[in-house]
Amino acid sequence: MPKEIPTTSTPPQTTSDGRPNDEAATREPFEGIDSLLDILAAGFYSFASMLVGEGEDSVGLAEKAFATAELSASSTVEEARRSGQLTVAKAAMELLANRDSQALAAPVDLEHAVTCIEDDDLDAAAEAREAMERMIAGRDRDRVREWLEGLPTALRTIYVFRAVAGFSAAETAALLAAHGGPRAAGWTPEAVRELFRQALCSLASQLIHATAGQ
Repeated sequence: MPKEIPTTSTPPQTTSDGRPNDEAATREPFEGIDSLLDILAAGFYSFASMLVGEGEDSVGLAEKAFATAELSASSTVEEARRSGQLTVAKAAMELLANRDSQALAAPVDLEHAVTCIEDDDLDAAAEAREAMERMIAGRDRDRVREWLEGLPTALRTIYVFRAVAGFSAAETAALLAAHGGPRAAGWTPEAVRELFRQALCSLASQLIHATAGQ
């Protein structure tokens, strides 16, 4: 794909003899690809910044994801997005573990907490993902960002993996165990479900209090 596509003028759709203009015929597909790549890149940065914070670290993670995202004629946008998110997730956990070796440590003797959600099967997190997308794009964006930044690292990581990326509890536990540092080997799907439930209730409480105060 060309690095740059001229945009200063729009070539005629046909030549003087009435034949299709090859440049005009090929421009539109490339412009569509450029737009798609911009969307993917912005999404990777947003995902990274939720995990490690705004700034150069997130830029680096997004660039790495963009470079490795599997976008080809045989792949879908969702496949490319997931590929890039996995790259960000793995690199972000390693970065967080380097910042603090305890940050993603697996919980010991984690007990079930009485929360606003008692559904034992939280693998189907589609509703939470859709709600998160709406909040990040809406007027509650800053409030949700502040809430995320205030969470303990492990709780924030689990919430972002499940509600933003849509990873299952089993996938999240495996990623944490593999990339969260030497103290993260004990993560289980059950522990991920429990902390995800707690995070969902924390967010619900935050938004309820914010709404009541308006």
